[in-house]
Amino acid sequence: MHDYLLSLVLGIVEGLTEFIPVSSTAHLRIAEGLLDLPLNDPFWKMYSIVIQLGAILAVPLYFWERIYKFVSTFPHGERGDRNIFTHPLSLTVIAFVVTAVPSYLLTKKIGENLEKPIVMAFALLIGGIVMWIVDALCRRPRVTHMEEMSLPQAVWIGMMQILSAVFPGTSRSMSTIAAGQISGMSRAAALEFSFFLSIPTMIVATGFTLLKTVLPHRRPATDPTTVANLVPPHPLHAHEWLVIAVGFFVSFIVALAVIAWFMSWVRRRGFAPFAIYRIVLGIALLLLLR
Repeated sequence: MHDYLLSLVLGIVEGLTEFIPVSSTAHLRIAEGLLDLPLNDPFWKMYSIVIQLGAILAVPLYFWERIYKFVSTFPHGERGDRNIFTHPLSLTVIAFVVTAVPSYLLTKKIGENLEKPIVMAFALLIGGIVMWIVDALCRRPRVTHMEEMSLPQAVWIGMMQILSAVFPGTSRSMSTIAAGQISGMSRAAALEFSFFLSIPTMIVATGFTLLKTVLPHRRPATDPTTVANLVPPHPLHAHEWLVIAVGFFVSFIVALAVIAWFMSWVRRRGFAPFAIYRIVLGIALLLLLR
């Protein structure tokens, strides 16, 4: 029962924080530390990956009508003014590729920073300050709908998304939303594109990490053992599958509710409260780490 309760709590944390600009990675690490979970345990590593997939599946469900409209009007768009390079679906793929290639090349650095709480603390603090300034200054958008985006805007947003991969705690949604606003997009348009971009980004990122976890992998060259050079995957028992299923389902349901609420909130009130929260949390973490 203890594991199911842990799974419920972590699923709620993941669902609440995956899409609002406060960094789900940082919050999961904080929750895991407070709950005294073994962060290097293969099962809990796999668990944290799978519940992210649960949250990300809420996006296509919520936006299924928009996705259907984009697919049915490809490549000319609903207004007939798009082409194969400027259609919203194409721009999403382009922004993803711009993020994916450098992030893959920086995989080792990303893994190192995931183990450094000080990086997350500074990323939360600096990201909060940046988000607050951007939201305050960028009040006259030129692009109010995702269908009006340009190719340079998509490339720019994809480049800024790399920051969230390299510096855990930055928040993928914060970096993409702020980048969109800087490039002249409205809050709602930047947020919607951030959601669409999250689908390929998170599915590929979590899928890649999950494959590395479940497939046998070679030991590092410095490993003193000489008997076997392959590390077998962690075998899951029925109890562990149920624990993962609870977290997956809870993160999916919570994320679906958060997406609907967040879209409504941003149109009316903006990002300042989230920026303040990030700044306070970042300062608190820095003080604790001292």
